[in-house]
Amino acid sequence: MSAVAPGFPGIAAGKLATDLDLSHDELRALLALAAEVKAHPAGYQAALAGRYVSVLFEKPSLRTRMTFELAVKQLGGDVVTSIGPIAAREPVKDVARNLERWTQGIVARTYSQATIDDLARWSSVPVVNALSDRFHPCQVLADAQTLVERFGDLKGLTLAFSGDGNNVANSLLLTLTRLGMNVNVATPQGYEPDADVVAQARLFAEASGAAVKITNDPYEAVKGAQAVYTDVWASMGQEEEAAIRQTHFASYQVNAELMSAAAPEAIFLHCLPAKRGQEVTDGVIESAQSAVFDQAENRLHAQKALLLMLLA
Repeated sequence: MSAVAPGFPGIAAGKLATDLDLSHDELRALLALAAEVKAHPAGYQAALAGRYVSVLFEKPSLRTRMTFELAVKQLGGDVVTSIGPIAAREPVKDVARNLERWTQGIVARTYSQATIDDLARWSSVPVVNALSDRFHPCQVLADAQTLVERFGDLKGLTLAFSGDGNNVANSLLLTLTRLGMNVNVATPQGYEPDADVVAQARLFAEASGAAVKITNDPYEAVKGAQAVYTDVWASMGQEEEAAIRQTHFASYQVNAELMSAAAPEAIFLHCLPAKRGQEVTDGVIESAQSAVFDQAENRLHAQKALLLMLLA
């Protein structure tokens, strides 16, 4: 990895395999840089000139693929994209050591966190987790940027997540608690976020003055919250569970009644794509409270900041 250019903070870990690869100070620096890049995009048009990034997708993608490809190109670099299983014809460690010879970074959207970890272990260039089964750190960086734009300092505010304790819930817990935001997660019994993630988030919350609540009652989670978040009930790779999950999650739908339990200024968040009529009603996602397309836009800006910190 090249030396960090003057003016850009670096990331000591040299990767973003999980949310924990960003320190507290690096997280805040990234959000500040994302705001600057969004406000003054022209000033960064050549920051990655001559740099190339490998973009690997095992899963279908709209926002992640488009925003990463656009981010690299708008910063003056370029991408090569591969769609399909990463290790279909050769081990991940061989893939990593080929790509590091040709490009200056690897962005991967995978079914398994183990694939991300293997890429990061064997690659000498930065690896970015663009989504795995356990974490979605790039999404939550955009979420944090969106929340800061709406509310400023997040300390003492509350985000409530209603639905599956999935990769997005894990990343929200690990990132927002470090910014001083309370995180409440409501799931059906047996669908809670990873226990080790919750334990780590509680430590972050203790240090920042925030709190973590894990409950099976969506109204308890949402009460008084400034942000209400949900995600699909069955993620990619869980299609065979979709029918049973609809039964288990029906009472966790974000609708007008659940939103009414939140604070009057509350916004609605969703990482998209949304299954309207399942985890969220069309009325909520189209309401004035909805910030889902702000989140989608901020994927571009937050990822630009991340690329600058890793590659510039």
